[in-house]
Amino acid sequence: MALFTEDTHFVVFMDAASKEPTQDLHGRAALASVFDNLNTYTATTHFNGQSAVSLQGDRATGESYCRAHHVSADATGRRTLMIASIRYLDEFVKQDGEWLFGERRLMVDWTETRASAT
Repeated sequence: MALFTEDTHFVVFMDAASKEPTQDLHGRAALASVFDNLNTYTATTHFNGQSAVSLQGDRATGESYCRAHHVSADATGRRTLMIASIRYLDEFVKQDGEWLFGERRLMVDWTETRASAT
């Protein structure tokens, strides 16, 4: 969470085509629920792909692509794999010589859930 400004704005769209966000969080402390949710998975891996950044002095905007893999297990031990195709639309700000996320819009383009072999 230290990569985000104290007054960060973090918006999640579980359906990127929707105009209404699924979550709209304000402030670094509000991000705890986002990161705590990742701990509900047995395993998670994020593959970050291409990125584009536009720099304007001490501010910047960027878009990057991510493929997230989340493994869950139910009470019987049966495992499922959820794959999400994500785009991050970011606004960065340089504070005290460090680049931080001032705003992040997490856009889920699609997901797939299936049984996991292992």
